[in-house]
Amino acid sequence: MKDLSQLLSSIPPSATLAVNDKAKALKAAGRDVISLAGGDPDFDTPPTVVEAAIAALKAGDTHYPPSRGTMALRRAVADKCAREYGMEVDPARQVLVSPGAKFLIYAIMAALTNPGDEIIIFEPYWVSYVPIVKLVGGIPVTITLPAADNFRIRAELLAAHISPRTKAILVNSPNNPTGRVLSPDEAEVIRQAALEHDLYVISDEIYEKLIYEGRHINLASLPGMAKRTITVNGHSKAYAMTGWRLGWAAGPADVIGLAAKLQSQSVTSAASFTMSAGVVALEGVDEEVETMRRAYQERRDFMVDALNAIPGVECTNPQGAFYLFVRFPGLGNDSLQIANRLLEDAEIAATPGIAFGQAGEGHVRFSYATSMDDLKRAVERIRRLMP
Repeated sequence: MKDLSQLLSSIPPSATLAVNDKAKALKAAGRDVISLAGGDPDFDTPPTVVEAAIAALKAGDTHYPPSRGTMALRRAVADKCAREYGMEVDPARQVLVSPGAKFLIYAIMAALTNPGDEIIIFEPYWVSYVPIVKLVGGIPVTITLPAADNFRIRAELLAAHISPRTKAILVNSPNNPTGRVLSPDEAEVIRQAALEHDLYVISDEIYEKLIYEGRHINLASLPGMAKRTITVNGHSKAYAMTGWRLGWAAGPADVIGLAAKLQSQSVTSAASFTMSAGVVALEGVDEEVETMRRAYQERRDFMVDALNAIPGVECTNPQGAFYLFVRFPGLGNDSLQIANRLLEDAEIAATPGIAFGQAGEGHVRFSYATSMDDLKRAVERIRRLMP
């Protein structure tokens, strides 16, 4: 048989999925594993959103929708941009709805990137960013942000990694895995670099509704940034709609148009009835989203205090998302070994920090998108584990 794709063969599997698979195997073998490795909210989708999908199905909304997304949902996205960011967006030309924000990041990257173009990515980063850049023919240029500086983006560090081949800067705020929220100073660093070097910015804002301290900054709304920034967002995290596979992007019409062309030749569109539900989510469930945000904040506060009270454990206080990036100096600095020790000896599934780039080494990522009971049990197991 002839060789299969060397490119795809070079892409590692998702570390998060690998941990989840191992945890499921242990559970199937009868082990009482507490899974803190994934990013799936433990809340159900708000009832009014579910009812909107059911109503659409009953009304016969089961046929091919417009590839770019229904106009109702694209208008809802444009209304959100105007309402929350103070930014005018043309729903017909500047908005794309897709089956999940991950595909949108891929489609936007493909629209921007020619072979050899460099995409700047800050470490620690979400595990799929680097593979996506490679899959579209780009070169990922990762910038290791020091943990000792709380993973802050500094102008001199960014400038040192920009070259004539740099095409775009990828930003994620609130950040997965650290939970950091982009500060106004950091946003200005990115803006100045983009303007000075004529760069695009891809802003992954999937956790924007889950912020506990600070405020969300939409980079596209900053002066001079609308024509060079693509905002990627979606319904998965804020609205507990991970299984619905529904995301959206807003940005320059030429970039959105190329991403839409890729979508039309690949996945075609998001599912018809999910988009009816997506409109309701964007327009009518603020109270439910706030209830979930407060629950996450309560869990965060408990976990940060409880973990820092255990000798040999260090946990910073995340400003957003629903992750903790935890160090275990009492167990060493090898994140793979730490994660394996947690799983084998404490029956806790966590993602090793090295999966998020070299800046993540020495850490593991816990998700607190799970019940308080499980979090309390996890803390007790960690307390017993530590020497």
